[in-house]
Amino acid sequence: MSGGLQAVAMPDAEQVTVRLLKPALPTGTIVGTEWPADWDAKLAAGIVSVTLGGGGSRQKPVTADRTLDIDILGATKKQAFNLATTVSSLLIAAQGTSQPGARIYGVEETSLVWLPYQPSAETDAIPRYVLVMSMAVRPA
Repeated sequence: MSGGLQAVAMPDAEQVTVRLLKPALPTGTIVGTEWPADWDAKLAAGIVSVTLGGGGSRQKPVTADRTLDIDILGATKKQAFNLATTVSSLLIAAQGTSQPGARIYGVEETSLVWLPYQPSAETDAIPRYVLVMSMAVRPA
């Protein structure tokens, strides 16, 4: 018996973002949803790690408002900053586009925070920014 309910799965905003950034960032930049193994040896080209930070429905069940926490690591603070601003610009430019599996509506930069990674007193700080973006998405 059908109750007339129609379920629509919202796109995976992490994967949409990774697929959008990978081909657009400089060759060698590592883009994923987790920090890669041996990440401290891979800083020369930069690392971008996208993690879902929260969000909910904007217009049920039409769009989902997602927050993305994006760790940006580099060999230097300047490199990490430049990579963070590039990521932000690319995501803002994606507003109004259709990507595989998703349509991207409003995109905003919420914050960009300098947050050096300091695992212990014996280890050098790793240049790290945390970029927080919000994105309204719906299925394509």
